[in-house]
Amino acid sequence: MYHLDVYGTFVAATLVLLLGRKLVQSVTILKRYTIPEPVAGGLLVALILLLLKTTLDWGVSFDLSLQEPMMLAFFATIGLNANLLSLKAGGKTLLIFIFVVMGLLLVQNTVGIALAKLLGLDPLMGLLAGSITLSGGHGTGGAWGKVFTEYYGFQSATEVAMACATFGLVFGGLIGGPIARFLVRNMKTPAVSQDSDDDKEMPMAFEKPQTGRVISSLVLIETLAMIAICMVVGKFISQWLLDSYQFTLPTFVCVLFTGVVLSNSLSWVGFYRVFDRAVSVLGNVSLSLFLAMALMSLKLWELASLAIPMLIILLIQAIVMGLYAIFVTFPIMGKNYDAAVLAAGHCGFGLGATPTAIANMQAVTERFGPSHLAFLVVPMVGAFFIDIINALVIKFYLWLPIFSAPIMNG
Repeated sequence: MYHLDVYGTFVAATLVLLLGRKLVQSVTILKRYTIPEPVAGGLLVALILLLLKTTLDWGVSFDLSLQEPMMLAFFATIGLNANLLSLKAGGKTLLIFIFVVMGLLLVQNTVGIALAKLLGLDPLMGLLAGSITLSGGHGTGGAWGKVFTEYYGFQSATEVAMACATFGLVFGGLIGGPIARFLVRNMKTPAVSQDSDDDKEMPMAFEKPQTGRVISSLVLIETLAMIAICMVVGKFISQWLLDSYQFTLPTFVCVLFTGVVLSNSLSWVGFYRVFDRAVSVLGNVSLSLFLAMALMSLKLWELASLAIPMLIILLIQAIVMGLYAIFVTFPIMGKNYDAAVLAAGHCGFGLGATPTAIANMQAVTERFGPSHLAFLVVPMVGAFFIDIINALVIKFYLWLPIFSAPIMNG
């Protein structure tokens, strides 16, 4: 086993991003189906490491100390970029999309539980292979895995949750682009042209990450300071909620919320205006590095440890997500280009995580044109609202008679 320290891991992540870019530019099928660059590069490295592990029993371990800070920095930039007036302008679309997302949570848990019962598994397994890990990701999966082990006597729940979340992260980055391409190609009205007037405007944060943005060193330092403040305050709030009220809220949600309050408060009092160009650059850098680290460090051989019935459930869940995006998300959100990009984003965080959703949408808009609405709605729903709604949905399902009463400790 060869270990890369934090510096080596950072170098590897940057090389993975460059590799992914070269792959997408060179391999026709990757470009045709708009596979995100971090997903292409990261998965190739993960597959190579899988081959080395299975054939030579040789592997590489990474120091992922920077992975969480990159993720928190990304969510901080989402919050700093969230102008409440803009959100109000897209309020109707935001509200409709929240209900669409809630519908998927119900579908995922119903499908997971039904398949678990059909295959003779514990129905808790169905929840783990449902919205807990697919829409919730690794963080939510780890939290509920611990609860299932301690209070429901489900041994190895955390390990199962991590494997399911890994599966979702991979497939969330693979199906979003092809589904968006299918929807765009079959729309009655054409997609936005790359040469349209809208495309010549300065894009919103996270849109078209390859676009150059003029920023100064002072603005960059000021933005870094605000991101750092969001991360410190957000972690404090998350820990305070846990210690004082035994209420678990993911740290990234608190960081995002801090960013929203900070940027809008400064703007409201007229003290400081957040420079969205600097936020965009730093946000895209954090997003790319986080995804590269997450995907290149995937231990794909752990997916093989899932029993065949669990793999069946997860594969069916991936199909359900694709069908839901095509036949529910796309029609309800308007059957237009924005709806197609929203569907790609929904695949990203409906199976994986919000960073995957953003990467999916970037890959689509780089090819077919901008979608300001999608980049306004998806980050807030996928990074903030979904975790709150998901927690309520999971608790609702645990109240059902099909689940045994939790074990009372002490």
